[in-house]
Amino acid sequence: MSTILDKIVAQTREDLARRRRKVKAVDFRSFEQYERERRSLYEALQVENEVAVIAEIKKASPSKGLIRPDFNPEKLAESYLKGGASAISVLTDEPFFKGHLTYLEKVSMISDKPVLRKDFIIDPYQIEEARAYGADAILLIVQITEGSQLSELLHAAHETGLECMVECYDENDFRQVSFDEVRILGVNNRDLNTFEVQLHRGVSLLEQAPGQVVRVSESGITSVDDLRYLYEHGIHAALIGEYFMRKQDPGQAVKEIREQLLEMDFSSRRPASER
Repeated sequence: MSTILDKIVAQTREDLARRRRKVKAVDFRSFEQYERERRSLYEALQVENEVAVIAEIKKASPSKGLIRPDFNPEKLAESYLKGGASAISVLTDEPFFKGHLTYLEKVSMISDKPVLRKDFIIDPYQIEEARAYGADAILLIVQITEGSQLSELLHAAHETGLECMVECYDENDFRQVSFDEVRILGVNNRDLNTFEVQLHRGVSLLEQAPGQVVRVSESGITSVDDLRYLYEHGIHAALIGEYFMRKQDPGQAVKEIREQLLEMDFSSRRPASER
């Protein structure tokens, strides 16, 4: 029985073939955003005394439908930056998340923080595409790769000058990650079969990563208590989308959750040398 992830990847392959016919990979190098200097996501997510926030721009999702009716990516990005987000994630998948590459381009042009292209990347073409539309980094999902594909995509991103956040869902995914190649590891707390969120499961996987790896918790983070839990377990960053997207002022929500975290006492947190 196919999962929603299987359906998304199948649709991605179809769409990719269509886009290739319109624009060749080599043509992306003539795009205005292609030559822009990149901003480092790895550096941006290492924030002293707090959990860095990757604030996500997401219009819809397969499980929740339309999330943000009054959707303006530029205004959302401006709000996030004003609220103190360390980076911005932009959904570019169209069929399932109602995203678009132009959203990535618009956000990249106004942001002074790293911008992550969040999509279902299965081919180096999409990496060239991401750079052409202004991404500083891309998401690579272990579960949709096979054999040496993950390593090949990581190499292609390195050659293209983009950083990668590699996303795991479970122990099997984690075992496929070579930390000689991966500097940013994300764990999606949402089970793609049941859509249930287990923050503890995600943290337990992230804690197994080597000390030099930046660790990112993704999905289902909705409160300062969630951030506190991440902070106390040495997690560097949280990717938060739906929670902010449902707020009237997403940037103010970023500001408030960060301020609440900073007001807490974290004497029980493990020293940085042990993380």
